[in-house]
Amino acid sequence: MASTETETFLPQGNSSQWGTNRPVTISAAGTLQTPDGEIKPNIGRTISDIEAIGPESTPLTTWQTRNNIDPARQIKLVKLAHMRYQHPDLTTVTKFLRDFGMHVVQTSADGEKIWFRGYGPDQYVYYAQQGPKKFLGGTFAVESMAELDKAAKLDGASEVFELSDAPGGGHMVVLRDPEGFPLNLMYGQTPAPQRETDELPRKVIVNDEVDKPRVRKFNRFTPGPAAVHKLGHYGLCVQDFEKQLEWYTRNFNLAPSDLLYVPVEGQKKEVAVFAHIDRGSEPTDHHSFFMSSNATSHVHHCSFEVHDYDTQHLGHQWLGKQGYTSVWGIGRHILGSQIFDYWWDTTGNMIEHYADGDLVNKDTPVAWGLAGDESLAVWGPEVPKWFLG
Repeated sequence: MASTETETFLPQGNSSQWGTNRPVTISAAGTLQTPDGEIKPNIGRTISDIEAIGPESTPLTTWQTRNNIDPARQIKLVKLAHMRYQHPDLTTVTKFLRDFGMHVVQTSADGEKIWFRGYGPDQYVYYAQQGPKKFLGGTFAVESMAELDKAAKLDGASEVFELSDAPGGGHMVVLRDPEGFPLNLMYGQTPAPQRETDELPRKVIVNDEVDKPRVRKFNRFTPGPAAVHKLGHYGLCVQDFEKQLEWYTRNFNLAPSDLLYVPVEGQKKEVAVFAHIDRGSEPTDHHSFFMSSNATSHVHHCSFEVHDYDTQHLGHQWLGKQGYTSVWGIGRHILGSQIFDYWWDTTGNMIEHYADGDLVNKDTPVAWGLAGDESLAVWGPEVPKWFLG
């Protein structure tokens, strides 16, 4: 079984998205030549998923039938609830997570376990325990205790056990995927109590060149951490992508939103997936889980939602002033549309703030696209060449 210990990847310089000399010259007609064709610069628009994806796609039901996946047999996930990590120094990582925008909700009597919350409805979004650096997996809430019992019958699964010391309690099963990564499933956690500090931030009113609703109202901001709302997604780098994809999409209601490929001898070899939780017609995040093919098996990053673009910039500024190390950002992803900002925590794990992500459902087609740096962002700093290492 491949090692899945978390690795730290130090910066090794940058690689360009479009080659050494990126096109910057606008023609007399006001257009710009790019690898994506002739475009007019600085045009953004919101369009339907089908139009955005284009013809290189297929309905989800068709993809499932082609891969002999029976949704009725899947373990039904509801949402991604929290991450679990082991850290050698809980004091320093606690300061980092507070600066990242989380709050301590509970600490064990011996001080070796800490639960962190956001301002969303979850009891906690991050669990940290004392010990050598280790990835302990993402945790999905499931529909019922029966789903936990079903999961406990999978090869390598733990027994169902009670989360007796955790905020909100509940029960859990720990699974192992084919490369040894832990996957946690949880059910029965009581809802978090409403806190005065959990009030949702007010939406900032924005004036554009035509619509100007903000009259005699001035935008003002308070410096500080970017408050975390909820856990959005996490991802893995894996060695046997095909086997991993089959395990996750067959056993659970995880469905591809986007699959990335590389050309190999005239064929399209799939090397990455962005997967959402299939809740039928109910809208869900574009991806709660992703994987990419790699020479080694390791966790890539986990990602937490913040309020908006200004919040991200304030959080970026705050983290920088505290002396933490930026990985990549701020920028705008293409797949999922999120505004992103990646950082190293004090243990060497990558962690992200994001805002303004896409939502999908059963009617959103499965899409295919060419893998490469240019598929990662439409704007932002150059992609560090070690980002997908």
